[in-house]
Amino acid sequence: MMKKIFLGSLALILGFSTQLNAQQIKFPAKSPAAMVKQSVGISDVSVEYNRPSASGRVVFGEVVPFDVMWRTGANSATKITFGSEMKIDGKAVPAGSYSLFTIPGKTEWTIILNKVANLSGTSGYAESEDLMRFKVKAVQKTEKTETFTIDFTNIKLDQATVQLSWDNTSVSFDIVADYDAALTKNIESAMARDARPYHQAAGYYYENKKDLNKALEWANKAVEMNPTAYWSLMLKANIQYDLKDKKGAIATAEQVLKMKDVDGAYTKIAKDLIAKAKK
Repeated sequence: MMKKIFLGSLALILGFSTQLNAQQIKFPAKSPAAMVKQSVGISDVSVEYNRPSASGRVVFGEVVPFDVMWRTGANSATKITFGSEMKIDGKAVPAGSYSLFTIPGKTEWTIILNKVANLSGTSGYAESEDLMRFKVKAVQKTEKTETFTIDFTNIKLDQATVQLSWDNTSVSFDIVADYDAALTKNIESAMARDARPYHQAAGYYYENKKDLNKALEWANKAVEMNPTAYWSLMLKANIQYDLKDKKGAIATAEQVLKMKDVDGAYTKIAKDLIAKAKK
């Protein structure tokens, strides 16, 4: 009797130990989690999603039915987060996180941003919580994408394209960062303090052709604060050239040539500006 009790207890202990060991083993996910992040304007956009693979299957129309809402990946709903207000399809998207749903069709998809960010797939979804819906064209590709992929393409200062690709289908939409008003306000606020980013402020005004006289004023301040900063001198020369002060631009660019340029890039820029100004 005691032997039976002992053997039964031993089996129970071994079974419990096996269960614990199994719980500690991490198996590879069939649809692994991923996150992509991209700076757009003056903040970031990130996408968190799970990546299923085609595995020889016909994806759209079979694995993912046409004209039915899709979580846009596997497992939990895909989440997209905006670090600041941006625009999609011409409409404002406030900073924050959203669920990204899609309704795939044969020739076009419906893209949906829903204000409830942490949904388990489409479970709990309510259309009343949609921030926006808009349609995009479905593009058929010659090369197949085995694993569902969300990526950022066509990166510019103020925008980027979100591209969704799987099997032989790709769709995309643009995110636009309307940051000029906010950044201009931040610059003006920073310039009212003692530690002023003169070079950066002058550079932004120069690149965006805002107020070149103000940009020149700040470039002069940047040079005063750091007379050996050949990059600030080159910025000043460029501003002078755009203000039609070719003589001043040449004189400033010649100062750049007298300084030690680490990689020679600014030396070339200065020589090119001098040659252009002398024409």
